Amino acid sequence: MSINSREIVFNILFEVFERDGYSNITLNKHLGGVADPREENLIREMVYGIIENDIYLEDIISRASKIKIGKIHPQIKLILKIGIYQLLFMDGIPDRAAVNETVNLAKKHGHRGTIGYVNGVLRNIGRDKDEFKNIEKSNIVDYLSVKYSHPKWLVKRWIKDYGLKFTKNLSRANNETPKLNIRVNNLKIGKDELRQRLFEKGINVQEGKYARDILIIDNPTRITSLEEFKAGFFTIQDESSALVAQILDPLPGTTIIDLCSAPGGKSTHLAQMMNNQGRILSLDIHKHKIKLIEDNSKRLGIDIIETYVSDAEKFNKDLVNLADYVLVDAPCSGFGLIRRKPEIKRKRKEGDIEKLVSIQRNILNNAKDYLKPGGILLYSTCTISKEENIDLIQEFVDTNKNFSFVGFEDKIDNLENPHSLKEGYLQLFPHIHNTDGFFYAKLIKER
Repeated sequence: MSINSREIVFNILFEVFERDGYSNITLNKHLGGVADPREENLIREMVYGIIENDIYLEDIISRASKIKIGKIHPQIKLILKIGIYQLLFMDGIPDRAAVNETVNLAKKHGHRGTIGYVNGVLRNIGRDKDEFKNIEKSNIVDYLSVKYSHPKWLVKRWIKDYGLKFTKNLSRANNETPKLNIRVNNLKIGKDELRQRLFEKGINVQEGKYARDILIIDNPTRITSLEEFKAGFFTIQDESSALVAQILDPLPGTTIIDLCSAPGGKSTHLAQMMNNQGRILSLDIHKHKIKLIEDNSKRLGIDIIETYVSDAEKFNKDLVNLADYVLVDAPCSGFGLIRRKPEIKRKRKEGDIEKLVSIQRNILNNAKDYLKPGGILLYSTCTISKEENIDLIQEFVDTNKNFSFVGFEDKIDNLENPHSLKEGYLQLFPHIHNTDGFFYAKLIKER
């Protein structure tokens, strides 16, 4: 691994940690000039590994450094994390190279004193790796927080909601690397044909377990550069996300409002299921994200999607009684996506959940009036927080007596415990279902 690659890692992490960037977007921005796919994979491994293990790495620094961690300059602390991660997590990199190349980073971003400091801390850790890997915490919340680098408040919340064993398994799964999922665009190609084409290119493909249009890729490398992607034969979407359209199961020729649509994965999937016949209004509050919906639609050959900039919290009288189906894929805490966006553990604060529930409640209260009598409302989130999911949707049904749950046990195959599907809702978890964490509730507006 070259010093240039380590410099790229530093720049990406600095943007994520200090400028509140998103790992996937920042990675894509910085990897354009990396020619070697193996080098790109190493950079990705280091970036995600360091973000995933951030609290653990800071705990190690606090034990190895004579300077208190709060007084270490952010750039130097980041350089230490890069070095420690190589020493303790990457067996393929010799200790000498890990230390020397990290010190070279310190030369570029620090001064003479910090160079010696970084060198000393890393050599100290390198001499006794097992000791520094050991987590010396007697309190179980503190231990799990450090071991899996989840904030203590979140660990406490999950233990309260789901129990200790569940929380431990969930936290561990959140630090595992998920496989890439793609959704076949059956408007252009059959699933078996796409699978065969990818196999002939040396790409290992498996069937999705729950979502019928999903294929799982074992060895993805620059998959968006494939001619099949450019031709619109598939798009990247997790299996849990693809279940939204599968559960809603709209009829061709109907009208759908997708209130929080960008980047358009669910809208385009709904269009596929409607055989590109009907009308989909794809709304989003962010103007710059509307283009993502339009670009995805064009690439996939979909022309029934109309895009609008709209704040879903603000009531729109023009939409009243317009839709046969309304999708509320609500803004949420995102705790079901930690495997793919580990910076969520850093970004989210405990107080965010109450604010998000208020937003979700407002959107639902608008959405109910956009449905025709007899219409279907699907509420979904990419989180596992009960307050944002079953608690909120039960409150909505209790308050709005003309809405009731609709079972969808016929829409999902292979689910081990289908009880909640009959009740009209479902919660998926990464460590149980090997998908992103996702929640779905399907409701009907009585005539």
